[in-house]
Amino acid sequence: MGRIYILNNIERRYTIMAKNNNGNVLGSWAFLIGVILAVVLGLGFTGGLADTLTWVLVLVGIIVGLLNVADREATPFLMSGAVLVIVSALGGQVLSDVMYVSGILQALLILFVPATIIVAIRNVFSIAKH
Repeated sequence: MGRIYILNNIERRYTIMAKNNNGNVLGSWAFLIGVILAVVLGLGFTGGLADTLTWVLVLVGIIVGLLNVADREATPFLMSGAVLVIVSALGGQVLSDVMYVSGILQALLILFVPATIIVAIRNVFSIAKH
């Protein structure tokens, strides 16, 4: 009886993983590209493109919020996003003397604030609908 439960549980995990792997590829790539761009912007390797890259990060954050977070993932994303935004904001102030860390945390804020706002608005509409 215990073996069947374990096998069913493992089978269910692989099924869920298979469904997630075939999910939204654009949202996943947007998230990865956004984090990489945030690190590049935070490290200061942008030259004269800092303003443009900031707007690109905002747009990528909106795309991540719209495409990458499913309804069932909204609550964990909002919790993680809220913690990330708070820690990035406060950590950027506290660690301002540490080279590059403040810039990376600021760039992550630029990425995650729009994504968190979009997911929060979608979550409120979902709650209001039910």
